[in-house]
Amino acid sequence: MNMINIQLPKADVTITQRKQEINGDEAVIKPIYGFIDLHEIPRDKGGIIQFFNHSGELLFVGKARKLRQRVKKHLEDTVSPLKNHREEIHRISVTIVEDPMERDIYETYVINTQKAKYNVDKVFYKD
Repeated sequence: MNMINIQLPKADVTITQRKQEINGDEAVIKPIYGFIDLHEIPRDKGGIIQFFNHSGELLFVGKARKLRQRVKKHLEDTVSPLKNHREEIHRISVTIVEDPMERDIYETYVINTQKAKYNVDKVFYKD
Protein backbone atom coordinates (compact mmCIF):
# COMPACT_ATOMS: atom_id res chain seq x y z
CA MET A 1 0.00 0.00 0.00
CA ASN A 2 1.38 3.40 -0.96
CA MET A 3 1.24 6.18 1.58
CA ILE A 4 0.79 9.76 0.56
CA ASN A 5 3.79 11.76 1.71
CA ILE A 6 3.03 15.41 2.33
CA GLN A 7 5.77 17.74 3.49
CA LEU A 8 4.59 20.74 5.51
CA PRO A 9 6.78 23.75 4.67
CA LYS A 10 9.07 25.03 7.44
CA ALA A 11 7.46 27.34 9.98
CA ASP A 12 7.61 30.98 8.98
CA VAL A 13 7.36 32.23 12.58
CA THR A 14 7.96 30.46 15.88
CA ILE A 15 7.40 32.17 19.22
CA THR A 16 8.25 30.76 22.61
CA GLN A 17 6.72 31.47 25.98
CA ARG A 18 9.05 33.52 28.15
CA LYS A 19 9.08 35.16 31.50
CA GLN A 20 8.34 38.84 31.31
CA GLU A 21 11.23 41.12 32.14
CA ILE A 22 10.43 44.56 33.50
CA ASN A 23 13.18 47.15 33.02
CA GLY A 24 12.60 50.55 34.60
CA ASP A 25 10.22 52.74 32.63
CA GLU A 26 10.18 50.71 29.42
CA ALA A 27 6.78 49.97 27.97
CA VAL A 28 6.02 46.32 28.57
CA ILE A 29 3.83 44.27 26.27
CA LYS A 30 1.16 42.47 28.25
CA PRO A 31 1.75 38.77 27.72
CA ILE A 32 -1.01 36.32 26.88
CA TYR A 33 -0.11 33.08 28.66
CA GLY A 34 3.51 34.18 28.63
CA PHE A 35 3.60 34.99 24.92
CA ILE A 36 4.70 38.56 24.23
CA ASP A 37 5.81 38.12 20.60
CA LEU A 38 2.37 37.61 19.05
CA HIS A 39 3.02 40.70 16.90
CA GLU A 40 5.54 38.60 14.92
CA ILE A 41 2.72 36.41 13.62
CA PRO A 42 1.29 37.84 10.38
CA ARG A 43 -2.08 39.52 10.82
CA ASP A 44 -3.49 39.12 7.31
CA LYS A 45 -1.98 35.83 6.16
CA GLY A 46 -3.55 32.39 6.24
CA GLY A 47 -1.84 29.24 7.34
CA ILE A 48 -1.30 26.42 9.80
CA ILE A 49 -0.76 26.88 13.56
CA GLN A 50 0.97 24.30 15.74
CA PHE A 51 1.04 24.45 19.53
CA PHE A 52 3.77 22.53 21.39
CA ASN A 53 4.60 21.85 25.04
CA HIS A 54 8.02 22.13 26.77
CA SER A 55 9.14 18.72 25.54
CA GLY A 56 8.17 19.43 21.93
CA GLU A 57 5.03 17.28 21.95
CA LEU A 58 2.43 18.56 19.48
CA LEU A 59 -0.63 19.64 21.46
CA PHE A 60 -2.89 21.03 18.76
CA VAL A 61 -2.94 21.88 15.04
CA GLY A 62 -5.27 24.42 13.51
CA LYS A 63 -5.69 26.43 10.37
CA ALA A 64 -6.70 30.04 9.91
CA ARG A 65 -7.41 32.68 7.29
CA LYS A 66 -5.90 35.26 9.65
CA LEU A 67 -3.14 33.69 11.72
CA ARG A 68 -2.57 36.20 14.53
CA GLN A 69 -6.26 36.60 15.25
CA ARG A 70 -6.73 32.81 15.46
CA VAL A 71 -3.72 32.31 17.73
CA LYS A 72 -5.08 34.96 20.11
CA LYS A 73 -8.50 33.25 20.06
CA HIS A 74 -6.90 29.96 21.07
CA LEU A 75 -5.15 31.72 23.96
CA GLU A 76 -8.18 33.70 25.15
CA ASP A 77 -11.44 32.22 23.86
CA THR A 78 -13.73 30.10 26.03
CA VAL A 79 -14.58 27.72 23.17
CA SER A 80 -11.05 26.84 22.02
CA PRO A 81 -10.16 23.13 22.31
CA LEU A 82 -7.05 24.40 24.13
CA LYS A 83 -8.98 26.31 26.81
CA ASN A 84 -8.18 23.76 29.55
CA HIS A 85 -4.63 23.15 28.33
CA ARG A 86 -3.19 26.65 27.84
CA GLU A 87 -0.72 26.25 30.68
CA GLU A 88 0.95 23.44 28.70
CA ILE A 89 1.67 25.62 25.64
CA HIS A 90 5.33 26.58 25.41
CA ARG A 91 5.90 27.17 21.69
CA ILE A 92 3.70 28.24 18.79
CA SER A 93 4.75 27.77 15.17
CA VAL A 94 2.91 29.19 12.19
CA THR A 95 3.38 28.32 8.56
CA ILE A 96 1.94 30.62 5.93
CA VAL A 97 -0.30 28.70 3.53
CA GLU A 98 -2.62 31.01 1.60
CA ASP A 99 -4.62 28.40 -0.33
CA PRO A 100 -7.63 27.19 1.76
CA MET A 101 -7.59 23.67 0.30
CA GLU A 102 -3.86 23.30 1.00
CA ARG A 103 -4.42 24.50 4.60
CA ASP A 104 -7.10 21.86 5.09
CA ILE A 105 -4.89 19.10 3.67
CA TYR A 106 -1.87 20.12 5.76
CA GLU A 107 -3.95 20.41 8.93
CA THR A 108 -5.50 16.95 8.50
CA TYR A 109 -2.15 15.40 7.57
CA VAL A 110 -0.27 16.88 10.54
CA ILE A 111 -3.05 15.99 13.02
CA ASN A 112 -2.89 12.34 11.96
CA THR A 113 0.81 11.80 11.26
CA GLN A 114 2.02 13.61 14.39
CA LYS A 115 -0.99 12.62 16.53
CA ALA A 116 -1.78 16.04 17.91
CA LYS A 117 -2.83 15.50 21.52
CA TYR A 118 -5.92 17.73 21.74
CA ASN A 119 -7.32 17.65 18.21
CA VAL A 120 -10.61 15.79 18.07
CA ASP A 121 -11.84 16.69 14.58
CA LYS A 122 -10.22 15.17 11.49
CA VAL A 123 -8.62 12.38 13.53
CA PHE A 124 -8.36 9.15 11.55
CA TYR A 125 -5.69 7.23 13.48
CA LYS A 126 -6.57 4.73 16.16
CA ASP A 127 -4.37 4.32 19.24
